[in-house]
Amino acid sequence: MKPYYITTAIDYTNAPPHIGHAYEKVLADVMARFQRQNGREVYFLTGVDQHGQKVQKSAEKAGLSPQDFVDGVTQHFTALWDKLNVRYDGWAATTDPVHKRVVQAMLQKLHDEGQLYKQSYTGFYSLRQEQFLTDKERGPDGKFGEEWGEVQELEEENWYFRLSDHVEWLKGYIKSHPDFIFPAHRANDVLNALEGTPQDLCISRPIERLTWGIPLPFDPNFVNFVWFDALTNYISFAGYMADECGNPGLPNFSTLWPSEAHVIGKDILVPAHAVYWPIMLHALGFSDEQIPRLIVHGWWNVKGSKMSKSLGNVIDPNVLAGTFTPDGLRYYLMRDISTGYDSDFSDERIIMSYNKELAGGLGNLLNRSINMAQKYRNGVLSPGSYDDAENAALRQVVEQATPEYVKQMEGWAMDDGIAAAWKIVSAANAYVDSTKPFSLAKDPANAARLDSVLYHLAEAWVHVSVLLNPIMPDAMAAARAQIGWQMPEGFLFSDLKWGMLKDGHQLGTPVPLFPRLETPAAE
Repeated sequence: MKPYYITTAIDYTNAPPHIGHAYEKVLADVMARFQRQNGREVYFLTGVDQHGQKVQKSAEKAGLSPQDFVDGVTQHFTALWDKLNVRYDGWAATTDPVHKRVVQAMLQKLHDEGQLYKQSYTGFYSLRQEQFLTDKERGPDGKFGEEWGEVQELEEENWYFRLSDHVEWLKGYIKSHPDFIFPAHRANDVLNALEGTPQDLCISRPIERLTWGIPLPFDPNFVNFVWFDALTNYISFAGYMADECGNPGLPNFSTLWPSEAHVIGKDILVPAHAVYWPIMLHALGFSDEQIPRLIVHGWWNVKGSKMSKSLGNVIDPNVLAGTFTPDGLRYYLMRDISTGYDSDFSDERIIMSYNKELAGGLGNLLNRSINMAQKYRNGVLSPGSYDDAENAALRQVVEQATPEYVKQMEGWAMDDGIAAAWKIVSAANAYVDSTKPFSLAKDPANAARLDSVLYHLAEAWVHVSVLLNPIMPDAMAAARAQIGWQMPEGFLFSDLKWGMLKDGHQLGTPVPLFPRLETPAAE
């Protein structure tokens, strides 16, 4: 089986990361970890988009060279991914010479095949979005909306890609490949955007207006602009044209491609990833079977509004990770949103998520399970021979959780995957309340039943720690250390069976996994 190749959008380096950046990278990291634990070899690529007019202007404003400026901003991203335990296999930076060589080779190939042409354009240009506008971008009042920022009318000569030649192919591809975009309803957005006659794509900027970009190999008066730079990272760092470009040490492109998951936000689905990117690949000679799948996530809003600097409602993930721990933040980001849809960030929800679900539900179960075993049996477990209906009911919940969890996670339903694992937590807490081990301990005649109860609680926690490992890797490793069970290297979900803890197993020392926060403050 080919490796599971998963990518994220590369982040634009004109400002530090916010909660939306963190959500996307954690989402991809959780899936990468899940796939590895489900038996797949994985290659996870993320990175930064370092070219463009905004970067050039921001660097000038900061009094820095563009490279020094993007290097500084990039450090904010890499530091955050380290903090949030995002473990990628490949790092894509668009200023990397590896990338530059592939972009130029690709452009030369398209130029030689007549896919690119030069012409003058007179029209309107959005400085904020760095793109030319058409009448389709005008509002009902005939004006360009605030999202376009300052709009200038200009006349300029540039290079264009014959996008329109491939539109009918793309329409047919979308209709015949219902799994191209997840969630599936997003495909209608793309088909609607393709109605009429889409214009060819401008792929350059004159060097007198923009110097911070990759020069066109066939015309030194222009630099490549945006999409033939940013989107190409998915193949340039995956080994595309590696031999021709002299790029050693990259993955084997023929076995890695296509990507099973381009994880992107809904704001860059149309036209970038669902129109430009598949058409670019098609023009380069990629077959229908080599077109990657798009996983489109929604936005984290704040009180119903999109985050923006002007509204002052941008959420800093560094602050949240410092308050709720990195794993606490990872849990909230996966628990409180359904992939493909929007959610509303709430201080109250993340506090409740941490204190009630993690500290009160998950952590409390672990703590009291180990404490009781230490108090009544010096931490030594024995499954014994005693059994009853309550034991059988808990075992059934535990054994049914894994296949349900795997099914939900494979379908990108991380919230439902967590819910599947949480059935064990809820059942185990209810099991403590119904079996009353503290009462059983008072009567030696109940010794066998007490042994059984203590074993069932610890065994249930082993299963929880394995299932939640992709979501909270550090916390679950800490939990397993307290249980005294180390997950073997290469351990798969399919290896998880009742009876992981053997007779005579010694539990460790309980330590609060998620100490309760009395006065948390998320800003």
